[in-house]
Amino acid sequence: MKKKLNDKGFRGKNIIVTGCAGFIGWKVSQQLLEMNKKVIGIDNINDYYDPALKRWRLRSLKKYPGFNFHKVDISNYRRLKKVFEENKADAIINLAARAGVRASVEDPWVYLETNTKGTLNLLECAKDHKVKKFILASTSSLYASLDMPFKETSITDTPLAPYSATKKGAEAICHAYHYLYGIDISILRYFTVYGPAGRPDMSIFKFLRSMDKGKPIPLYGDGTQTRDFTYIDDIADGTIRALKPVGYEIFNLGGDHPVKLNYVIGLLEKFLGKKAKVRRYKLHPADVTATWAHIDKARKLLGWKPKMPLEEGIENTVKWFIENRDFVKKLKWVD
Repeated sequence: MKKKLNDKGFRGKNIIVTGCAGFIGWKVSQQLLEMNKKVIGIDNINDYYDPALKRWRLRSLKKYPGFNFHKVDISNYRRLKKVFEENKADAIINLAARAGVRASVEDPWVYLETNTKGTLNLLECAKDHKVKKFILASTSSLYASLDMPFKETSITDTPLAPYSATKKGAEAICHAYHYLYGIDISILRYFTVYGPAGRPDMSIFKFLRSMDKGKPIPLYGDGTQTRDFTYIDDIADGTIRALKPVGYEIFNLGGDHPVKLNYVIGLLEKFLGKKAKVRRYKLHPADVTATWAHIDKARKLLGWKPKMPLEEGIENTVKWFIENRDFVKKLKWVD
């Protein structure tokens, strides 16, 4: 059964989704295709984590007749322009990014190239091809203050790592293009996204893999740090709702229910049926100790709120891990 389209203002048919083989891009593309939208998917299938998982997601999307894939890096303006010349687009959802706070400290240049320059390239294409709607995936990592819950009006000009700094740069460029060319733009600041087929560099899948092999889980800090975990399906739903014309707006998409990392480890133990051994590391200076999304704006303007309880979401994630254990074991992991 096809999902009923949940936006109230966007009526376009053709949507460019960059990073379509990534975790969020995959789920957003899947939901759009279920709504009978046409998705022009763009991804460079980079090796930040094992591309085998990205290819697994991509295969599931290629089953839909409305999906058209282009292997392109958004930092390559010449090749990107060709995609726009060959395809009509009514909206762009930019989910292509170099993710990872700690990794950005080691190689900041690639983050600048993809997160900031790549966004600029897409905005130029939007301007030249008269694409009226643009969505940028941003991050809760921009909130460096301890005043919670984080509101969209909270100070975000003190990023703690190149990752968040390059995302802030992308947000600023988006505002300039909205002001100069009238592009309707929604900025989405995501809070700790998790779920089945998630990123193997994120804590939940690192923990699951280690626990399943009987190895110690890598825990930075003492586990009392809190995160506002948000289920992937809820994030995709909020992203699609943000296609609604808003002018220029920033939205937090988060669970609005922060929990301690130790509580999540307990849930993983419960559903995997294995006790976690722990190897502790010093908290990285680029890591924040807590996140909590204030989501009233998304509720009011987008009609969005998270629906998945953390406990059920973790159970779904562990179930996927168990069902795909043989595939997961073959992935190349970077600890």
